[in-house]
Amino acid sequence: MSAGASPETGQVALVGCGFVADLYMRALRLYSGVRVVGAWDRDPQRLAAFCGHWGVPALEGLDATLAALPAHGLVLNLTNPSDHAAVTRAALAAGRHVFSEKPMVTDLGDATALAAEAKAAGLQLASAPSSVLSEAAQTLFHALRSGAAGTPRLIYAELDDGFIPQAPVEHWRSDSGAPWPWDDEFRTGCTLEHAGYWLSWLIAHFGPVTRVVTAAEATAPDKRGRRYDTPDASVATLTFADGPMTRLTCSIVAPHDHRLRVIGDTGVVEVPRAWDNAAPVRVRRRLRIRRRLLESPVPRRHRLRGATHPKVGRWGAASMNFALGPVEMLEAIAGGRSSRLAGDYALHLTEVTLACQTTGIHEMTTSCARMEPMPWAA
Repeated sequence: MSAGASPETGQVALVGCGFVADLYMRALRLYSGVRVVGAWDRDPQRLAAFCGHWGVPALEGLDATLAALPAHGLVLNLTNPSDHAAVTRAALAAGRHVFSEKPMVTDLGDATALAAEAKAAGLQLASAPSSVLSEAAQTLFHALRSGAAGTPRLIYAELDDGFIPQAPVEHWRSDSGAPWPWDDEFRTGCTLEHAGYWLSWLIAHFGPVTRVVTAAEATAPDKRGRRYDTPDASVATLTFADGPMTRLTCSIVAPHDHRLRVIGDTGVVEVPRAWDNAAPVRVRRRLRIRRRLLESPVPRRHRLRGATHPKVGRWGAASMNFALGPVEMLEAIAGGRSSRLAGDYALHLTEVTLACQTTGIHEMTTSCARMEPMPWAA
């Protein structure tokens, strides 16, 4: 995937033409080998606006969308989270592979059942986010494998987005004019929507989580004239089978902070921006100067050699290639191997994400292997 997909990479169909669908299309256009066979949305006006803007065929219903794909094609399930399970189930029943926008589903029972259905049918079911395959994530993993800060002992991961209830959310529009689905976002909750950005990285590198201890609350339940009891702030402590203690914070009330810091025996490895595929990975060595102990104020940037993957320009708050996951999945299907983002990994990521949303002590029932690095980051 270092220079874009080959002409034979594969075909995709989009189900759901809302705000996030435009972000996928912006990225898919970077890959000449991926053909979008069409899109469908239950809102005819939204479907027409999206397909007209991007020049893709408008399909007539879910059944027609599934039929438009060849057996090796991929359904991009970009519907609202409450519809993810039903759409994915229909796609699997039709013999189609599925890449779902996050969260994969909102119920662990659905996740377990769908994963089993996909496995029994010889299909692949994966879930966003794709940023775990990004240059920033893969560079971080390379730094940790090389012992850049010694043995990792503690991780602080932040996903605070600012006081979103006071933001002008009604005026946020995608490229094709879709409104940001603020009501659905508030009802689903920022943890289910965003925890996966850091969780995917941590699980990929350190392997499975065994326990999650969470405190989550609706700290500002009244938003835009409505009441939402879904937590808008959560703090989760993760215990890995073989990894450092981790604290993950998600909120839409605290000042914007998207940092990840891995504290090791000899220093700190840090990534300043979760939503930037090219964010720098910096190493701050620990120093003793006279009677003081401190991390170096002048960090060293850890880099990979050679080409990585196509980049998209900044759009809104992010600079993310949303096609990284679907393209890797298409390449895996064509090559007869399992996608890095599918199977046990997708199911475990979903269980951990759900645990981070709910106050309590959660013992994980799923597991997965550590993810293989991308070839250009090995």
